[in-house]
Amino acid sequence: ISQSGPSVNKIIVYDKANFQGLSKEFTCDIPDLHNLDFGDCISSLKVIGQPWVAYKASKFEGDGFAFEEGDYAEIDMNNKISSLRLVHYDLSDPQITLYELPNYEGQKKVVKEETNLTYGYFNDRVSSHVVQSGAWLLYKHPNRGGWYHIAWPGERTCNVWGATGSASLLGCYRWAR
Repeated sequence: ISQSGPSVNKIIVYDKANFQGLSKEFTCDIPDLHNLDFGDCISSLKVIGQPWVAYKASKFEGDGFAFEEGDYAEIDMNNKISSLRLVHYDLSDPQITLYELPNYEGQKKVVKEETNLTYGYFNDRVSSHVVQSGAWLLYKHPNRGGWYHIAWPGERTCNVWGATGSASLLGCYRWAR
């Protein structure tokens, strides 16, 4: 697995907002923060290097929330994080193929960079996708807005947006390093 950017990838979590209170530092996946006496108490965090995904449930289940490199003095999912996953994948040459219809049928579009689909043919028409490389955040609304799906390398997904026939994928974003 190739990693670029800082040689250390880590997340520092705090049980209080504004980087106050107890803290813990992690450099690898944590499937259950409760085992480390730090489950459901994170209120702020710092990410160094590759992005991390925080999950509401243990074993990386439930909704995932992406955090790119930076400081987060307050987080929307305050006191609701039970597991953490480092994005281990090479993010330097991402590629995803979007399909108009379920089961990878209909017109397709290959995307290799952050793209806003609002003004093109694929606005409200993506029903399935295949991730060739990189990790992608597929947003429901333009400008990285609304609900999103985290798409991992090798993922083949139909109807991730809960729609039949066409989904409301309006923008997609890739993590870049």
